[in-house]
Amino acid sequence: MLYLYAKAIHIIFVVCWMAGLFYMPRLFIYHTEAKAKSPAEYQILHKQFSIMENRLWWVITTPAMYITVLSALFMLYLNPGLLSLGWMHIKLTFVAALIAYHFMSQQMMFRLRDEKLDWTSNKLRMWNEVSTLILFAIVFLVVLKSSLNWIFGVAGLLGLSILLMILIKFYKKYRRGKGEKVD
Repeated sequence: MLYLYAKAIHIIFVVCWMAGLFYMPRLFIYHTEAKAKSPAEYQILHKQFSIMENRLWWVITTPAMYITVLSALFMLYLNPGLLSLGWMHIKLTFVAALIAYHFMSQQMMFRLRDEKLDWTSNKLRMWNEVSTLILFAIVFLVVLKSSLNWIFGVAGLLGLSILLMILIKFYKKYRRGKGEKVD
């Protein structure tokens, strides 16, 4: 029964963590695009985006990551047999990648705050999709577990990556067609 409570907490905080990881790069995009405004407008927007990013990061995203990891470790403590399963090793590799993504995003937040991030909004849009792809990989692994199904999951993940890149390109063309400046 304790395991199920830990699992419920784990799922809830994975959702919270992912919500933060999905929204933070979107804020980065808006923050970066604010540079195209007048200097006075940019200073106001820069300050506001820095506040929003800071609050999202330290009030929701980072605490949710730590609770996700702690609940996962507690589940593994309660059921150590999970560590002998091959799919779990692969899942934990993807989780490590998601944690690395988390801290890389944190560094980007600091660089944006200090006006030292030189990424374009298009590059940030692609960065925004990295967490989505990792989440897809983790969910497929947890749900499918078998190696054959996992191969189809990876093929689907690659297909999703290609689709996302194509959609980003179409969105860029759409914005150009509306007369917006696109980097």
